[in-house]
Amino acid sequence: MPPRFAAEVRKERSSLAAEIITEIRRHVPDFSRPLAGQFGAGIQQGVETALEQFADLLEGTGESAAGEERLRVHRALGRGEFAEGRSLDALQAAYRVGARVAWRRYARVARGTGLGADRMVLLAEAIFAHIDELAAAAVAGYASARADEAGTFGRRRHRLLELMVSGAAPGAVRDAAGPADWPLPATVACVALGPAAPGDAPRALTLRMPDLVLADLDGAEPCLLVPEPALYLRDGQVQRVMQGRGAVIGPTVPPDAAAHSLRWARAIRACLPGPHEARAPVDCERCLPELLLLGDPALVELIAGRRLSPLAGLTPKRGERLAATLLAWLQTNRGSAPDVAARLGIHPQTARQRLHQVQRLFGPALADPDARFELEVALRSRLMASAFGAPPRLGV
Repeated sequence: MPPRFAAEVRKERSSLAAEIITEIRRHVPDFSRPLAGQFGAGIQQGVETALEQFADLLEGTGESAAGEERLRVHRALGRGEFAEGRSLDALQAAYRVGARVAWRRYARVARGTGLGADRMVLLAEAIFAHIDELAAAAVAGYASARADEAGTFGRRRHRLLELMVSGAAPGAVRDAAGPADWPLPATVACVALGPAAPGDAPRALTLRMPDLVLADLDGAEPCLLVPEPALYLRDGQVQRVMQGRGAVIGPTVPPDAAAHSLRWARAIRACLPGPHEARAPVDCERCLPELLLLGDPALVELIAGRRLSPLAGLTPKRGERLAATLLAWLQTNRGSAPDVAARLGIHPQTARQRLHQVQRLFGPALADPDARFELEVALRSRLMASAFGAPPRLGV
């Protein structure tokens, strides 16, 4: 553009800025309020820097560091719209209004300076390209603010998860739940997980899960904290995350017992035979007695060693049969031979013969309630060890 035209454009800056702001307030409802405080200062600065930068561009100086600084003003406008809780629609509308007003004014100046038709077309293109650049800077600022907020929000949720699974005091959990926008549910269940499968993107999986499910999918000990388990454990994305990661679902508990739910889930997971990845999720609600036995393995082993010692001298096959018969007898409330036979799927006469052998081996212990309780603990631990891939303990 001719130098004289650029000089005339620069003279119009103050009155044009006032006209643009008036038109924006008239045509964009969100900006019709008084331009006071930070909001007003931001709009005023945004319009003035846009006009100044366009004048610089006409003179060939707009690509300087000052031009980049002015773009920061528009990025700040985008961040401000996010902070105000608005979409970018109003700001984008304001840019369009500003472009139309600027074009009308600059076209009048161009005619007054004798700018030809070809230059008028270039001028129009330059104005709208310039506005597009400023609007893009505002979009970038808005996106940056949203990403920052998401990062802060994610950190708050992660901190809340850490507090809950570490057994923090209820007051600390409540204090962290508010800023994390996480309403405390009536019940929760924790899920212990193994490492992510190759090719999985844990962060992407987290983003697609229900909003209230707290997740640590890429930590050293991955886990989920699922509120209202009866509802959210059925969610398709939660199910997908659990598949292929050896998931063990802890018992449903009140929120202040979340640490116990995760501890129990991890205890069961540590005992399961591999490979974990090929196994369907295990629900701890179905193995609460096993959890009790895992609470003090050394004590359970001591009881088993003492109470099951009569089986130690038998062959492994015979010992297994008599142990199963004794457990069936205890679990049928000291049932008859037909009851035991039905439980084991054998002939009543076979059950009767085995019960006689059990009576000879264990004798008076079978009439003692405390001894019967310890026998069932010992036999259940033997059964659990077998199910979890460890050799059964039949006594010392």
